[in-house]
Amino acid sequence: MGTLHYFLCIQVQRSSSGFFLHQHQYALDILERADMQDCRPCSTSVDTNGKLSAASGTTLSADDASSYRSIVGALQYMTMTRPDIQFAVQQACLYMHAPTTDHQALVKRILRYIRGTSSLGLHLCRSSKLDLVAFSDADWAGCPDTRRSTSGFCIFLGDAMVSWSSKRQTTVSRSSAEAKYRGVANAVAKCTWLRQVLEELGFNQAKATVVFCDNVSACYLSTNPVHHRPMKQIELDVHFVREKVALGQCQVLHVPTTQQFADAMTKGLPTRFEEFRTSTCVSSNDGAHTAGGVSGTCVPVAHVLSSPCN
Repeated sequence: MGTLHYFLCIQVQRSSSGFFLHQHQYALDILERADMQDCRPCSTSVDTNGKLSAASGTTLSADDASSYRSIVGALQYMTMTRPDIQFAVQQACLYMHAPTTDHQALVKRILRYIRGTSSLGLHLCRSSKLDLVAFSDADWAGCPDTRRSTSGFCIFLGDAMVSWSSKRQTTVSRSSAEAKYRGVANAVAKCTWLRQVLEELGFNQAKATVVFCDNVSACYLSTNPVHHRPMKQIELDVHFVREKVALGQCQVLHVPTTQQFADAMTKGLPTRFEEFRTSTCVSSNDGAHTAGGVSGTCVPVAHVLSSPCN
């Protein structure tokens, strides 16, 4: 069938440094469908002042609500090559059942952001190493309606980010350590699945997968069984992660917040958004980016792995 260049609205460009996946035409189609092809661009995909409530704003009419769901559904597919909008789209998805004018404004902001960044895409860079490295974070009690936390993770295979997630947790966490640890458990579960897939493909993971978390207590919980006694509500997650650590499949280490790439998956960032966007392999095809790098050198991940705090 020849060299892959287009598949299910995803355009693929291949070079000596790897693959560049983007949905430029798909983004333009979404903007045209929303009648926002000439809107004013903005620099971030979500307002950084706070998260929306389900009751904020006025309920949309049936036609506007249907349009809301259609646009948000299309944006969900776009997150396959645009992890930088993952958190914003996740927030919009929470209100699909009863969208309001404030929720509609959130979607319009995402579209304005896409209007100015439609040429961005995901770089899958070549690398001499195929080690899995994950970054896990959680925004404790961030939901104003349920006080559930939002957890997110970014997983790198060598120099390329291959998996990411932004999701509201299913239960209420009573402490930030609990919320962070639930996020770590989600990242470890995904890493376990990826390790199995790689082994089936003949790429055995000889080293333990490093999972970075910016909460010291959560790091201690992964190795010290004493620390989980007063936190029985997360006992299953504690035992799951500790088992993977004991088997040598995972290792949970502390990382400074300034190097926590998963931070962009849990909240709107007033600063460092563009820096983190670049660090998660999102840039234009000819733009410089640090996570994969056009030369195939993973600067941020390598820097974090060699950081003295670990």
